[in-house]
Amino acid sequence: MANTEQVKLLGFWASPFARRVEWALKLKGVDYEYIEEDIFNKSSLLMELNPVHKKVPVLVHGRKVIAESFVILEFIDETWKQCPLMPQDPYERAKTRFWAKFAEEKILDGAWIAMCSLGEEKEKAIKLAVEAIEKIEGELKGKHFFGGENIGYLDIAMGWMSYWLPVWEEVGSMKIVNPLQFPATTSWMNKFLDHPVIKENLPPRDKMIIYFQNRSTELASRPHDWFRT
Repeated sequence: MANTEQVKLLGFWASPFARRVEWALKLKGVDYEYIEEDIFNKSSLLMELNPVHKKVPVLVHGRKVIAESFVILEFIDETWKQCPLMPQDPYERAKTRFWAKFAEEKILDGAWIAMCSLGEEKEKAIKLAVEAIEKIEGELKGKHFFGGENIGYLDIAMGWMSYWLPVWEEVGSMKIVNPLQFPATTSWMNKFLDHPVIKENLPPRDKMIIYFQNRSTELASRPHDWFRT
């Protein structure tokens, strides 16, 4: 039944959370219908499918509804066995989940706050994000991808860094990933973006710049608010 039930994905074009789900589906070769959501004027369908958080992404597989991007990634990996994303070893899977959560809380949130804030708060957020990337740099040394030679769960979970982070750096007039300081991370970002599936499934950069410039201006007084709401 896994490969015959209809698959739908509710997302938002600028959301790295929805995009990581798309990457996983495409890497697995899963056909799906994409439904673009207006996160500022949420549809009744989104409210019905995700009444708890009222956010994208939401994956619909037959009659099953799954929310939260990390949860969706694991569901995809366990439902469609081809091109496995998660390591087989339980300890390695646990480490993968740890680093995904770490990057989300320390780097993604830190970079967002840095982009949307000024002064001391901005500098503090940049410092915390850079310190977190130092840990990621150690994990990537000597590797093409986190999982070895092929893109895996952690690459998809952290893939936003390769495309969204440089946009946020430009919008926020800041630098978080210095190629001289983080050569392994920079190399990984370039390899990730160069993968055909990833390269063909990215939002337009110029449109991203405009969108996040507007969002950072709107959230300047409340940088801890998120654009996924």
